Amino acid sequence: TNHEWQTDDIGTASATNAVIEGNDATTTAATASVRLGNYTQISDKVPRVTRTQRQVNSAGRGDELDYQIMKMSKLLKNDMESALLANKVKAAGSESVARELAGIESWLATNADLGTSGVAGSLGTTARVSGTDRALAESQLKAVLSSCYNEGGNPDTIFVNAFNKQAMSAFVGGGTSGPAQRTVTGSRVETAIDIYVSDFGSLAVLPSRHMVTESMLVLEMDMFAIASLAEFEETPLAKTGDSDRVQILSEYTLESRNEKSSGIVSDLNAA
Repeated sequence: TNHEWQTDDIGTASATNAVIEGNDATTTAATASVRLGNYTQISDKVPRVTRTQRQVNSAGRGDELDYQIMKMSKLLKNDMESALLANKVKAAGSESVARELAGIESWLATNADLGTSGVAGSLGTTARVSGTDRALAESQLKAVLSSCYNEGGNPDTIFVNAFNKQAMSAFVGGGTSGPAQRTVTGSRVETAIDIYVSDFGSLAVLPSRHMVTESMLVLEMDMFAIASLAEFEETPLAKTGDSDRVQILSEYTLESRNEKSSGIVSDLNAA
């Protein structure tokens, strides 16, 4: 339930790495890897359908329990995505308190552009502290991308909420205060930024319904993973009366393989 992994740092390059011909070799100091971990979180949904509902003919569907299982499985996936993208720390839990995973925002410590008094999270043990909200500006994104590159990262995906997806599209042709550039091809009008080509590579720009609304996540996606202990198990529960229940359960956590690869712009106007 405490999923662990290791992250490493190869060290800093040196332009003065020159040795004298014929000298004995000097051992290079090694940097120890860092052991990290995140607790697994159990999330579930429990649909319940009466015997009568299952026996009568329902409009538009067959077995009502099957329909509720399908519907609640989708909602469970949304719950999981919200937890993975949240600004919350890991918690070991107890007999009376559920375990919780550390969401992605509490891992992003190194490359952050925040509002006044904002403080970045740290390795899943410290949540990001919100500062003063401000409007999204391209300079904020550029600062984070430059910092990621200097730390050895290669971000490839940007996540934003709906409001800041549109604010980012306004970067084209004058920034957030200027008009968006429009490309017209026949009856098709393009005003959005779906691929942002930066000085350090191209990044897909994706809207997210379930992330923290005041944040922009700048991620190298293969440096994060979902680790599953139980993946969408369906267990019929004992009958306690004239109805049937099924528990749909997932036990999972977020694996942050090296947070220096990614970054965050936060304390943004969200609406």
